Amino acid sequence: MKTGKKLILISNDDGYAAKGLSFLVDVARCFGNVIVVAPDGGRSGASLSISSANPVCIKRVRVDDGDGARGSLEVWSCTGTPDDCVKMAFENVCPRTPDLVLGGVNHGDNCAVNAHYSGTVGVAIEGCIKKVPSVAFSSGFTDEDADFSGMRPWVEKIVGHVLAKGLSEGTCLNVNCGKFDSFKGIRLCRMGMGEWREEWQKATHPHGWNYYWIAGYYEAYDGDDHATDTWAYNNGYVAVTPIQLDLTAYSAMSELSDLV
Repeated sequence: MKTGKKLILISNDDGYAAKGLSFLVDVARCFGNVIVVAPDGGRSGASLSISSANPVCIKRVRVDDGDGARGSLEVWSCTGTPDDCVKMAFENVCPRTPDLVLGGVNHGDNCAVNAHYSGTVGVAIEGCIKKVPSVAFSSGFTDEDADFSGMRPWVEKIVGHVLAKGLSEGTCLNVNCGKFDSFKGIRLCRMGMGEWREEWQKATHPHGWNYYWIAGYYEAYDGDDHATDTWAYNNGYVAVTPIQLDLTAYSAMSELSDLV
């Protein structure tokens, strides 16, 4: 690994072979050396889950020394969750603390409260817990062979900005780009609100017992509110939502004061 360059750690929840991760690696190598530790297959919806009941294995699957313009690359496959991957990278793979942690690019958006389910956002949150500037990138394109090239100038801008200026401690970024070939610009947004409806699809096994697939559809409560990431995502903007580790509802403390 080349010395003197920034060190960028990347993971995701679609697996180390996903095209979205390859795209993000290609961008990140313009800024420094890259280490990928990512799941060996899909882990969508893994959030911040960890493999507390099972052993985790890693295997190095690619090494590239880079050149003058591009940083070096190591890719590791991990049998665990996205959060396991980040923890593993910090303790057993990275030669030093990374300068930046990136999640994605996810094949599918993580707008609004869906960020709570996302393993890609979980990557950024774990990096944030470890006090490293962290960003999660997601796209509306879900195909395995999706074209993320329209995101490139915006991903470059965000990565460059965060490497240069950092982020407030306890804060990371959730970035969502809709299904557009080009974008109007960046909008700083709040997290939208909504919920999933008809989440379980019931079917009957040939042996007679019922089983269920999680599916359903997402219903936004405030999709017309221009302040939300949902609106920006649907209207051709790069939605950037700062999220924070501290989940304390400070406004509720006075309401609960009679408990003490």
